[in-house]
This record gives sequence, C-alpha cells and structure tokens, in this order.
Amino acid sequence: MTCAAACELCEQPGGELVARLERLRIVLVDDANYPGFCRVIWRDHVREMTDLSAADRTLLMDAVWAVEQAVREVMQPRKVNLASLGNVVPHLHWHVIPRYEDDAHFPAPVWAEAKRVADPALIVERRARLPSLREALSTLFPA
Repeated sequence: MTCAAACELCEQPGGELVARLERLRIVLVDDANYPGFCRVIWRDHVREMTDLSAADRTLLMDAVWAVEQAVREVMQPRKVNLASLGNVVPHLHWHVIPRYEDDAHFPAPVWAEAKRVADPALIVERRARLPSLREALSTLFPA
C-alpha cells in the first residue's frame, strides 16, 4: 500500500469501517445531521481518478454505485449526493450522502451554510436505519 505522510485517510479509517476490500474500503461517517453518509475510499494514496488504471476506475465506481443503491434502499432519501472533492484531503475517495428536503442544508451541498435546524425526531428515525444499512453493505461487500 502506498501512503503519504500526514494523510488522514492513509493514517485513519475515515469513519466506521463497514467493509474492507483488497483495493478500497467502505465507511460510515459519523455525521450528526446525515445518518447514512458513507465514504468509498481507495486504499492507496492517489489524488485523482485518472491516477488509476481503467480497470481500477471501474472497480471503484462499481463500489460507489453499489453503496448508492444500498443507501437509497435503506435510508429512503429524496436524493443521493455523490462527490469526490479531495481539496482538504487529497486522497481519492467518494462521498455518498443521503439527502432529504427537510435536512439542514437542502437543497444546498452539505458543506454550505445550514438553512435550517433538522428535526431531531427525524434524525433519530434515520439513525435507527443504520443497522440495516450496515447489514446491506456487509452483504454487498463480504469480508
């Protein structure tokens, strides 16, 4: 595995590890406003999708699509946001974020200024789905 000094995704899991594959890992992000927020993180330290071979790009994106499908089925969001930014952490990873019309930022990105306070009861209801999401992801990506 290639790592970079001071890269948080080389040094830390990046969330609660749900699945570890040979070339990537899937984690649940502990975000109070966004239960079901996942990351698909490439194992080696690379910055961009084009740093990967065509086969590895396909492998990574197939994992992103599978995580998106599991998030849609379990979390029942209005929309799913997919993002690969890497401006702060230049280690290739994809965010898979369930979005709801009543979430704190909708329709803006989750990194924008909040537009409202999310209803705590709805957050609790969505957090209750996390065991099912963990199970779905574990089934898709067995150890």
